[in-house]
Amino acid sequence: MDVKALRDLTPEELLQKEGDLKKELFNLRFQSVAGRMESPSRMRQVRREIARVKTISCEKRSSGPTTANTAQKAGG
Repeated sequence: MDVKALRDLTPEELLQKEGDLKKELFNLRFQSVAGRMESPSRMRQVRREIARVKTISCEKRSSGPTTANTAQKAGG
């Protein structure tokens, strides 16, 4: 899922997506230990996708009327 699609999700949908990805990562770890992993690079992709979801959910939580004020203060 690309970043633009993730940004369109609601905070509840982002939490659901994060949970789904964590379950997938858990299953991939078991496959790795068992030696029957089909795509080892998938673990890396899932970890990065989890990071994207967490970043966007954090941005959504912190966004609001105060972000414009902090941007003006930081800029000058």
